[in-house]
Amino acid sequence: MSNVFYRNPTHDYPVCVRGEGVYLYDDAGKQYLDGSGGAAVCCLGHGHPAVIDAIKSQVEKLAYAHTAFFTNEPQEKLAEHLAGRFGDADARVYFLSGGSEANETAIKLARQYWVAKGRTDKHLIVSRDQSYHGNTLAALSASGNPGRREVFAPLLHDWPKIDPCYAYRHRNDGESDADYARRSAHELERAIADHGADNIAAFLAETVVGATLGAVPPVAGYFKAIREICDRHEILLILDEVMAGCGRSGTYFAFEQDAVMPDIVTMAKGLGGGYQAIAATIARGFIHDAIVDEFGSFAHGHTYIGHATACAAALAVAGVIENDGLLDNVQTISAALTSDLEAAFAEHPHVGDIRGRGLLLGIELVIDRDSKQPAQPLLAGAIKNEAMAQGLIIYPGGGTADGEMGAHIMLAPAFIFDKNNIDELVGKLQTVLANVSIDP
Repeated sequence: MSNVFYRNPTHDYPVCVRGEGVYLYDDAGKQYLDGSGGAAVCCLGHGHPAVIDAIKSQVEKLAYAHTAFFTNEPQEKLAEHLAGRFGDADARVYFLSGGSEANETAIKLARQYWVAKGRTDKHLIVSRDQSYHGNTLAALSASGNPGRREVFAPLLHDWPKIDPCYAYRHRNDGESDADYARRSAHELERAIADHGADNIAAFLAETVVGATLGAVPPVAGYFKAIREICDRHEILLILDEVMAGCGRSGTYFAFEQDAVMPDIVTMAKGLGGGYQAIAATIARGFIHDAIVDEFGSFAHGHTYIGHATACAAALAVAGVIENDGLLDNVQTISAALTSDLEAAFAEHPHVGDIRGRGLLLGIELVIDRDSKQPAQPLLAGAIKNEAMAQGLIIYPGGGTADGEMGAHIMLAPAFIFDKNNIDELVGKLQTVLANVSIDP
Protein backbone atom coordinates (compact mmCIF):
# COMPACT_ATOMS: atom_id res chain seq x y z
CA MET A 1 0.00 0.00 0.00
CA SER A 2 1.32 3.46 -0.95
CA ASN A 3 1.57 6.32 1.50
CA VAL A 4 1.09 8.86 -1.30
CA PHE A 5 -2.03 11.02 -1.16
CA TYR A 6 -2.88 10.67 -4.84
CA ARG A 7 -4.89 13.13 -6.93
CA ASN A 8 -7.36 10.29 -7.47
CA PRO A 9 -6.91 7.65 -4.74
CA THR A 10 -9.01 5.10 -6.67
CA HIS A 11 -6.88 5.29 -9.82
CA ASP A 12 -4.05 2.84 -10.53
CA TYR A 13 -1.21 5.03 -11.78
CA PRO A 14 1.64 3.64 -13.86
CA VAL A 15 5.10 4.53 -12.56
CA CYS A 16 6.91 6.97 -14.85
CA VAL A 17 10.63 6.27 -14.83
CA ARG A 18 12.14 8.12 -17.78
CA GLY A 19 11.58 11.04 -20.14
CA GLU A 20 13.32 11.55 -23.45
CA GLY A 21 12.40 14.23 -25.97
CA VAL A 22 8.64 14.16 -26.56
CA TYR A 23 8.18 10.75 -24.89
CA LEU A 24 7.69 9.39 -21.39
CA TYR A 25 8.26 5.76 -20.33
CA ASP A 26 6.77 3.75 -17.49
CA ASP A 27 8.40 0.97 -15.48
CA ALA A 28 6.94 -1.67 -17.81
CA GLY A 29 8.74 -0.07 -20.74
CA LYS A 30 5.62 1.42 -22.35
CA GLN A 31 6.18 4.59 -24.36
CA TYR A 32 3.80 7.57 -24.21
CA LEU A 33 3.77 10.49 -26.65
CA ASP A 34 3.42 13.59 -24.47
CA GLY A 35 0.80 15.48 -26.45
CA SER A 36 -0.04 17.97 -23.70
CA GLY A 37 3.29 18.63 -22.01
CA GLY A 38 1.68 17.29 -18.85
CA ALA A 39 -0.43 20.36 -18.01
CA ALA A 40 1.09 22.55 -20.76
CA VAL A 41 4.36 22.54 -18.83
CA CYS A 42 7.05 20.67 -20.77
CA CYS A 43 7.78 23.18 -23.52
CA LEU A 44 11.21 21.68 -24.36
CA GLY A 45 10.22 18.06 -23.87
CA HIS A 46 12.06 15.82 -21.46
CA GLY A 47 15.75 15.46 -20.72
CA HIS A 48 17.04 18.55 -22.51
CA PRO A 49 20.81 18.55 -21.94
CA ALA A 50 21.27 22.34 -21.80
CA VAL A 51 18.74 22.71 -18.99
CA ILE A 52 20.08 19.72 -17.09
CA ASP A 53 23.62 21.11 -17.32
CA ALA A 54 22.46 24.51 -16.07
CA ILE A 55 20.78 22.94 -13.05
CA LYS A 56 23.82 20.81 -12.22
CA SER A 57 26.14 23.79 -12.53
CA GLN A 58 23.97 25.97 -10.31
CA VAL A 59 23.54 23.31 -7.61
CA GLU A 60 27.31 22.86 -7.49
CA LYS A 61 27.71 26.61 -6.82
CA LEU A 62 24.58 27.53 -4.86
CA ALA A 63 21.33 25.62 -4.67
CA TYR A 64 19.40 28.05 -2.46
CA ALA A 65 19.89 31.12 -0.30
CA HIS A 66 16.88 32.78 1.34
CA THR A 67 16.00 36.06 -0.35
CA ALA A 68 15.42 37.80 2.98
CA PHE A 69 19.22 37.78 3.24
CA PHE A 70 20.59 37.58 -0.33
CA THR A 71 19.81 38.04 -3.96
CA ASN A 72 21.45 35.69 -6.46
CA GLU A 73 22.81 35.92 -9.98
CA PRO A 74 20.23 33.69 -11.75
CA GLN A 75 17.37 35.67 -10.20
CA GLU A 76 18.88 38.98 -11.33
CA LYS A 77 19.53 37.76 -14.88
CA LEU A 78 16.11 36.14 -15.27
CA ALA A 79 14.33 39.26 -14.00
CA GLU A 80 16.23 41.40 -16.50
CA HIS A 81 15.36 39.00 -19.32
CA LEU A 82 11.65 38.90 -18.45
CA ALA A 83 11.35 42.66 -17.96
CA GLY A 84 12.88 43.11 -21.41
CA ARG A 85 10.45 40.64 -22.93
CA PHE A 86 7.56 42.29 -21.09
CA GLY A 87 8.35 45.66 -22.64
CA ASP A 88 8.73 47.83 -19.54
CA ALA A 89 12.34 48.42 -18.53
CA ASP A 90 11.16 49.52 -15.09
CA ALA A 91 9.04 46.41 -14.50
CA ARG A 92 9.71 44.31 -11.43
CA VAL A 93 9.57 40.51 -11.36
CA TYR A 94 8.54 38.52 -8.29
CA PHE A 95 9.52 34.84 -8.52
CA LEU A 96 7.37 32.09 -7.04
CA SER A 97 6.90 28.33 -7.18
CA GLY A 98 3.70 27.90 -9.21
CA GLY A 99 0.81 29.54 -11.00
CA SER A 100 -1.52 29.67 -7.98
CA GLU A 101 1.12 31.59 -6.02
CA ALA A 102 1.70 33.90 -8.98
CA ASN A 103 -1.98 34.85 -9.24
CA GLU A 104 -2.33 35.17 -5.46
CA THR A 105 0.63 37.55 -5.60
CA ALA A 106 -0.91 39.56 -8.44
CA ILE A 107 -4.13 40.02 -6.47
CA LYS A 108 -2.23 41.17 -3.39
CA LEU A 109 -0.12 43.55 -5.50
CA ALA A 110 -3.24 45.13 -6.93
CA ARG A 111 -4.72 45.61 -3.48
CA GLN A 112 -1.57 47.06 -1.92
CA TYR A 113 -1.07 49.38 -4.90
CA TRP A 114 -4.45 51.00 -4.39
CA VAL A 115 -3.93 51.25 -0.63
CA ALA A 116 -0.63 52.98 -1.37
CA LYS A 117 -2.51 55.43 -3.60
CA GLY A 118 -4.99 56.17 -0.81
CA ARG A 119 -7.84 54.32 -2.59
CA THR A 120 -8.58 51.92 0.25
CA ASP A 121 -12.09 51.02 -0.97
CA LYS A 122 -10.67 49.36 -4.09
CA HIS A 123 -10.62 45.70 -3.07
CA LEU A 124 -12.78 43.71 -5.49
CA ILE A 125 -11.27 41.53 -8.21
CA VAL A 126 -13.53 41.13 -11.24
CA SER A 127 -12.87 38.00 -13.27
CA ARG A 128 -14.73 35.69 -15.64
CA ASP A 129 -16.91 32.63 -15.42
CA GLN A 130 -15.37 29.44 -16.81
CA SER A 131 -11.89 30.53 -15.77
CA TYR A 132 -9.19 29.02 -13.59
CA HIS A 133 -6.51 31.00 -11.76
CA GLY A 134 -5.29 28.55 -9.11
CA ASN A 135 -6.10 26.66 -5.93
CA THR A 136 -4.97 29.12 -3.25
CA LEU A 137 -7.97 30.85 -1.72
CA ALA A 138 -7.79 34.26 -3.42
CA ALA A 139 -6.89 32.68 -6.77
CA LEU A 140 -9.76 30.21 -6.38
CA SER A 141 -12.07 33.07 -5.43
CA ALA A 142 -11.24 34.70 -8.76
CA SER A 143 -11.67 31.41 -10.63
CA GLY A 144 -14.95 30.68 -12.36
CA ASN A 145 -14.61 26.90 -12.32
CA PRO A 146 -17.64 25.50 -10.43
CA GLY A 147 -16.21 22.03 -9.89
CA ARG A 148 -13.02 23.28 -8.28
CA ARG A 149 -14.85 25.87 -6.15
CA GLU A 150 -17.79 23.86 -4.82
CA VAL A 151 -16.43 22.24 -1.66
CA PHE A 152 -14.50 25.38 -0.66
CA ALA A 153 -17.27 27.90 -1.41
CA PRO A 154 -17.73 29.00 2.24
CA LEU A 155 -14.05 29.98 2.36
CA LEU A 156 -14.05 32.04 -0.85
CA HIS A 157 -14.65 35.70 -1.61
CA ASP A 158 -17.85 36.34 -3.56
CA TRP A 159 -16.15 38.51 -6.18
CA PRO A 160 -17.95 39.61 -9.37
CA LYS A 161 -17.76 37.47 -12.52
CA ILE A 162 -18.58 38.26 -16.14
CA ASP A 163 -19.05 35.98 -19.14
CA PRO A 164 -15.92 34.81 -20.94
CA CYS A 165 -15.11 35.76 -24.52
CA TYR A 166 -16.17 32.35 -25.87
CA ALA A 167 -17.11 32.75 -29.51
CA TYR A 168 -18.12 29.12 -30.17
CA ARG A 169 -21.02 29.33 -27.72
CA HIS A 170 -21.60 33.03 -27.00
CA ARG A 171 -21.27 34.82 -30.36
CA ASN A 172 -24.58 35.35 -32.10
CA ASP A 173 -25.22 34.00 -35.59
CA GLY A 174 -23.97 36.53 -38.12
CA GLU A 175 -22.23 38.65 -35.47
CA SER A 176 -18.81 39.91 -36.56
CA ASP A 177 -15.70 39.55 -34.44
CA ALA A 178 -15.65 43.31 -33.89
CA ASP A 179 -19.26 43.43 -32.75
CA TYR A 180 -18.85 40.39 -30.50
CA ALA A 181 -15.62 41.81 -29.02
CA ARG A 182 -17.43 45.03 -28.08
CA ARG A 183 -20.47 43.21 -26.69
CA SER A 184 -18.35 40.76 -24.70
CA ALA A 185 -16.11 43.49 -23.29
CA HIS A 186 -19.20 45.49 -22.32
CA GLU A 187 -19.86 42.80 -19.70
CA LEU A 188 -17.07 44.47 -17.72
CA GLU A 189 -18.81 47.84 -18.00
CA ARG A 190 -21.94 46.28 -16.52
CA ALA A 191 -19.99 44.79 -13.61
CA ILE A 192 -18.41 48.18 -12.94
CA ALA A 193 -21.83 49.82 -12.97
CA ASP A 194 -23.15 47.21 -10.53
CA HIS A 195 -20.25 47.29 -8.06
CA GLY A 196 -18.70 50.73 -8.54
CA ALA A 197 -15.29 51.54 -10.01
CA ASP A 198 -14.22 52.95 -6.65
CA ASN A 199 -14.53 49.43 -5.20
CA ILE A 200 -12.76 47.49 -7.96
CA ALA A 201 -9.00 46.95 -7.78
CA ALA A 202 -8.43 44.86 -10.91
CA PHE A 203 -9.85 42.80 -13.72
CA LEU A 204 -8.19 39.38 -14.00
CA ALA A 205 -8.43 37.19 -17.11
CA GLU A 206 -6.57 34.40 -18.86
CA THR A 207 -5.33 35.73 -22.20
CA VAL A 208 -6.14 32.33 -23.72
CA VAL A 209 -8.50 30.39 -21.44
CA GLY A 210 -6.85 27.10 -20.53
CA ALA A 211 -8.08 24.15 -18.51
CA THR A 212 -11.69 25.20 -17.90
CA LEU A 213 -12.71 26.04 -21.47
CA GLY A 214 -10.05 24.20 -23.44
CA ALA A 215 -7.77 26.70 -25.20
CA VAL A 216 -10.28 29.45 -26.03
CA PRO A 217 -8.58 32.55 -27.50
CA PRO A 218 -10.22 35.99 -27.47
CA VAL A 219 -11.68 37.38 -30.67
CA ALA A 220 -9.71 40.23 -32.23
CA GLY A 221 -10.22 43.51 -30.43
CA TYR A 222 -11.57 42.07 -27.18
CA PHE A 223 -8.60 42.87 -24.95
CA LYS A 224 -8.09 46.29 -26.54
CA ALA A 225 -11.66 47.10 -25.51
CA ILE A 226 -11.02 45.67 -22.03
CA ARG A 227 -7.83 47.74 -21.69
CA GLU A 228 -9.71 50.93 -22.59
CA ILE A 229 -12.44 50.17 -20.04
CA CYS A 230 -9.89 49.50 -17.30
CA ASP A 231 -8.02 52.72 -18.06
CA ARG A 232 -11.19 54.81 -18.11
CA HIS A 233 -12.33 53.48 -14.73
CA GLU A 234 -8.89 53.33 -13.07
CA ILE A 235 -8.85 49.54 -12.73
CA LEU A 236 -5.69 47.47 -13.08
CA LEU A 237 -5.56 44.82 -15.82
CA ILE A 238 -4.04 41.51 -14.74
CA LEU A 239 -3.48 38.92 -17.45
CA ASP A 240 -3.00 35.30 -16.40
CA GLU A 241 -0.51 33.67 -18.77
CA VAL A 242 0.38 30.78 -16.49
CA MET A 243 -0.56 28.39 -19.29
CA ALA A 244 -0.52 30.54 -22.44
CA GLY A 245 2.75 32.41 -21.85
CA CYS A 246 6.46 31.67 -22.27
CA GLY A 247 6.06 31.09 -26.02
CA ARG A 248 3.21 28.59 -25.85
CA SER A 249 0.99 30.89 -27.95
CA GLY A 250 3.65 31.54 -30.59
CA THR A 251 4.88 34.83 -29.12
CA TYR A 252 6.65 34.97 -25.79
CA PHE A 253 3.63 36.61 -24.15
CA ALA A 254 0.22 35.78 -25.55
CA PHE A 255 -0.93 39.39 -25.05
CA GLU A 256 1.53 40.55 -27.72
CA GLN A 257 -0.92 39.23 -30.32
CA ASP A 258 -3.71 41.32 -28.78
CA ALA A 259 -1.74 44.58 -28.95
CA VAL A 260 -2.25 45.42 -25.27
CA MET A 261 -0.01 45.87 -22.25
CA PRO A 262 -1.30 44.54 -18.92
CA ASP A 263 -0.39 46.20 -15.65
CA ILE A 264 0.48 42.81 -14.15
CA VAL A 265 1.08 39.49 -15.90
CA THR A 266 1.52 36.07 -14.33
CA MET A 267 3.44 33.13 -15.79
CA ALA A 268 4.56 29.66 -14.72
CA LYS A 269 4.45 26.20 -16.40
CA GLY A 270 6.63 26.82 -19.47
CA LEU A 271 8.86 29.23 -17.54
CA GLY A 272 10.73 26.30 -16.04
CA GLY A 273 9.53 23.74 -18.55
CA GLY A 274 9.00 21.18 -15.78
CA TYR A 275 12.69 21.08 -14.89
CA GLN A 276 12.14 23.17 -11.77
CA ALA A 277 9.09 24.59 -9.99
CA ILE A 278 9.04 28.29 -10.83
CA ALA A 279 6.55 31.04 -11.61
CA ALA A 280 6.67 34.81 -11.93
CA THR A 281 4.46 37.81 -11.37
CA ILE A 282 5.58 40.82 -13.40
CA ALA A 283 4.34 44.27 -12.39
CA ARG A 284 4.83 47.51 -14.25
CA GLY A 285 7.24 49.92 -12.65
CA PHE A 286 4.61 52.37 -11.41
CA ILE A 287 2.99 49.64 -9.29
CA HIS A 288 6.29 48.72 -7.66
CA ASP A 289 7.23 52.35 -7.07
CA ALA A 290 3.90 53.31 -5.48
CA ILE A 291 4.10 50.41 -3.01
CA VAL A 292 7.73 51.00 -2.11
CA ASP A 293 7.33 54.78 -1.80
CA GLU A 294 4.39 54.39 0.61
CA PHE A 295 5.22 51.23 2.54
CA GLY A 296 8.88 50.46 1.87
CA SER A 297 8.09 46.90 0.82
CA PHE A 298 5.42 44.53 -0.45
CA ALA A 299 3.59 42.80 2.43
CA HIS A 300 3.97 39.30 1.02
CA GLY A 301 6.50 36.47 0.75
CA HIS A 302 7.18 32.76 0.37
CA THR A 303 10.13 30.62 1.38
CA TYR A 304 11.21 29.74 -2.14
CA ILE A 305 10.84 33.07 -3.96
CA GLY A 306 13.83 33.75 -6.20
CA HIS A 307 15.13 30.19 -5.77
CA ALA A 308 18.59 30.19 -7.38
CA THR A 309 18.38 26.73 -8.97
CA ALA A 310 14.86 27.30 -10.27
CA CYS A 311 15.88 30.64 -11.79
CA ALA A 312 18.94 29.04 -13.40
CA ALA A 313 16.73 26.39 -14.96
CA ALA A 314 14.30 29.02 -16.26
CA LEU A 315 17.16 31.03 -17.73
CA ALA A 316 18.35 27.94 -19.56
CA VAL A 317 14.84 27.21 -20.86
CA ALA A 318 14.54 30.80 -22.11
CA GLY A 319 17.96 30.53 -23.74
CA VAL A 320 17.02 27.39 -25.64
CA ILE A 321 13.75 28.94 -26.84
CA GLU A 322 15.61 31.99 -28.10
CA ASN A 323 18.77 30.39 -29.48
CA ASP A 324 16.98 27.54 -31.25
CA GLY A 325 14.32 29.78 -32.79
CA LEU A 326 11.55 27.78 -31.12
CA LEU A 327 8.95 30.55 -31.25
CA ASP A 328 9.08 30.20 -35.03
CA ASN A 329 8.76 26.44 -34.66
CA VAL A 330 5.71 26.87 -32.41
CA GLN A 331 3.99 28.80 -35.18
CA THR A 332 5.07 26.34 -37.89
CA ILE A 333 4.04 23.25 -35.94
CA SER A 334 0.83 24.93 -34.81
CA ALA A 335 -0.22 25.56 -38.40
CA ALA A 336 0.61 21.99 -39.41
CA LEU A 337 -1.06 20.40 -36.38
CA THR A 338 -4.19 22.54 -36.71
CA SER A 339 -4.44 21.68 -40.40
CA ASP A 340 -4.09 17.96 -39.71
CA LEU A 341 -6.63 18.09 -36.86
CA GLU A 342 -9.12 19.84 -39.10
CA ALA A 343 -8.54 17.32 -41.90
CA ALA A 344 -9.02 14.43 -39.49
CA PHE A 345 -11.91 15.74 -37.39
CA ALA A 346 -13.62 18.70 -39.09
CA GLU A 347 -16.45 16.40 -40.21
CA HIS A 348 -16.40 14.18 -37.13
CA PRO A 349 -19.97 14.03 -35.79
CA HIS A 350 -18.86 14.73 -32.23
CA VAL A 351 -16.16 17.36 -32.77
CA GLY A 352 -17.82 20.75 -32.35
CA ASP A 353 -14.86 23.11 -32.37
CA ILE A 354 -11.11 23.02 -32.96
CA ARG A 355 -9.47 26.15 -31.59
CA GLY A 356 -6.51 27.70 -29.83
CA ARG A 357 -3.41 29.73 -30.36
CA GLY A 358 0.09 28.46 -31.04
CA LEU A 359 0.64 25.10 -29.37
CA LEU A 360 -2.25 25.54 -26.95
CA LEU A 361 -5.06 23.83 -28.85
CA GLY A 362 -8.46 22.54 -27.80
CA ILE A 363 -11.11 20.23 -29.23
CA GLU A 364 -14.63 20.64 -27.86
CA LEU A 365 -16.75 17.50 -28.01
CA VAL A 366 -20.51 17.55 -28.57
CA ILE A 367 -23.39 15.14 -28.95
CA ASP A 368 -24.59 16.95 -32.06
CA ARG A 369 -22.58 19.32 -34.25
CA ASP A 370 -25.53 21.33 -35.54
CA SER A 371 -27.19 22.02 -32.18
CA LYS A 372 -23.87 22.10 -30.27
CA GLN A 373 -25.49 19.90 -27.61
CA PRO A 374 -22.75 19.47 -24.98
CA ALA A 375 -21.21 16.08 -24.30
CA GLN A 376 -21.32 14.50 -20.86
CA PRO A 377 -18.52 15.83 -18.61
CA LEU A 378 -17.37 12.32 -17.68
CA LEU A 379 -16.41 11.82 -21.33
CA ALA A 380 -13.18 13.73 -20.73
CA GLY A 381 -11.93 11.13 -18.24
CA ALA A 382 -12.87 8.25 -20.52
CA ILE A 383 -10.91 9.84 -23.37
CA LYS A 384 -7.89 10.40 -21.11
CA ASN A 385 -7.89 6.75 -20.04
CA GLU A 386 -8.21 5.47 -23.60
CA ALA A 387 -5.45 7.81 -24.73
CA MET A 388 -3.14 6.44 -22.04
CA ALA A 389 -3.96 2.92 -23.23
CA GLN A 390 -2.94 4.01 -26.72
CA GLY A 391 0.32 5.55 -25.49
CA LEU A 392 -0.81 9.18 -25.76
CA ILE A 393 -0.99 11.89 -23.08
CA ILE A 394 -3.65 14.58 -23.54
CA TYR A 395 -5.24 17.09 -21.16
CA PRO A 396 -9.00 16.50 -20.66
CA GLY A 397 -11.62 18.76 -19.16
CA GLY A 398 -15.31 18.59 -18.27
CA GLY A 399 -18.02 21.19 -17.73
CA THR A 400 -16.83 23.12 -20.78
CA ALA A 401 -20.15 24.51 -21.99
CA ASP A 402 -21.59 25.95 -18.79
CA GLY A 403 -19.63 24.66 -15.81
CA GLU A 404 -21.63 21.43 -15.63
CA MET A 405 -22.13 19.96 -19.10
CA GLY A 406 -19.58 19.64 -21.87
CA ALA A 407 -16.17 18.10 -22.45
CA HIS A 408 -12.97 18.98 -24.25
CA ILE A 409 -9.43 17.78 -24.72
CA MET A 410 -6.43 20.05 -24.86
CA LEU A 411 -3.17 19.58 -26.72
CA ALA A 412 -0.02 21.43 -25.66
CA PRO A 413 2.96 19.57 -27.11
CA ALA A 414 6.59 20.54 -26.73
CA PHE A 415 7.98 23.30 -28.92
CA ILE A 416 10.37 20.71 -30.41
CA PHE A 417 7.56 18.70 -32.02
CA ASP A 418 8.05 17.79 -35.68
CA LYS A 419 5.85 16.46 -38.49
CA ASN A 420 6.41 12.82 -37.50
CA ASN A 421 5.22 13.63 -33.98
CA ILE A 422 2.14 15.34 -35.42
CA ASP A 423 1.32 12.30 -37.53
CA GLU A 424 1.64 10.04 -34.48
CA LEU A 425 -0.49 12.32 -32.30
CA VAL A 426 -3.31 12.73 -34.81
CA GLY A 427 -3.31 9.02 -35.67
CA LYS A 428 -3.54 7.97 -32.05
CA LEU A 429 -6.21 10.57 -31.37
CA GLN A 430 -8.29 9.17 -34.23
CA THR A 431 -8.06 5.72 -32.64
CA VAL A 432 -9.00 7.14 -29.22
CA LEU A 433 -12.13 8.91 -30.48
CA ALA A 434 -13.12 5.84 -32.48
CA ASN A 435 -12.85 3.64 -29.37
CA VAL A 436 -14.74 5.90 -26.91
CA SER A 437 -18.50 6.08 -27.01
CA ILE A 438 -19.82 9.65 -27.18
CA ASP A 439 -23.49 9.12 -26.40
CA PRO A 440 -26.04 11.44 -24.75
